[in-house]
Amino acid sequence: MQLLAGKVAIVTGAGRGIGRAVAQLLSAHGAKVVVNDLDPDPVSETATAIHAAGGECVVATGSVTDPAFPDHLVQTALSGFGSIDILVNNAGYTWDGVIHKMSDAQFDAMLDVHLKAPFRIIRAASEYLRGEAKKALDAGERPPCRKIINVSSTSGVAGNAGQINYAAGKMGVVGMTKTVAKEWGRFNICCNAVAYGFIDTRLTQAKEIGETTAGGVALGIPESVRENQLHHIPLGRAGTPEDAAGPVLFLASPLSDYVTGAVVLVTGGMVM
Repeated sequence: MQLLAGKVAIVTGAGRGIGRAVAQLLSAHGAKVVVNDLDPDPVSETATAIHAAGGECVVATGSVTDPAFPDHLVQTALSGFGSIDILVNNAGYTWDGVIHKMSDAQFDAMLDVHLKAPFRIIRAASEYLRGEAKKALDAGERPPCRKIINVSSTSGVAGNAGQINYAAGKMGVVGMTKTVAKEWGRFNICCNAVAYGFIDTRLTQAKEIGETTAGGVALGIPESVRENQLHHIPLGRAGTPEDAAGPVLFLASPLSDYVTGAVVLVTGGMVM
């Protein structure tokens, strides 16, 4: 059963990890997907995998923190597929540090990518999303249900030592999600968030083998921290990107047409 046949989805940060898994799962359920990432090679690999599986997608390479990029992203979807039904704000990374050693630049970087970028993308899509809904309402019809899914974190809903910048951005996403849900409910636009716990991606690799971002920020966490986190998960393991993608599919599908303003915890039962 294809839950998203005929739908068009945008997924940011789709070059790797959770974003790639989300893009592939939405495509497998019939959505045409606009895949975005800062790095051209990984996002091209995502697109190749989607095409190989018989799906349709287009690539929009670029940084979500570029103020001009949201308009480009929206126009890529509209010119490529003619509509936008699902928006998944997933792009991001971590840049950890304790409070007394954190610079303004380090703090601002997390707000830019995790909070300001999703806001700008939602704002850029607003003319289309609200405009299409108004056309239906003016015709006396109920608009089709469109979906916005923002990615938060357990750090955002509960805080986490060493992540005041990341936690602030991810908690801001929760407030933004609930506000959009209240403002745009009359347009039949559902806005929800997923708050991930310990998902096995390059952000949660042991730091000794971790990668760096284009800006040179080291990714990954110390092995001792990683092992401690795993001990606190009742299901006994880290989540996979595929585990993370499932709740996004639910929130993107008609199964959640009466769910809005919610934060779905995807933690393996980890107590916060």
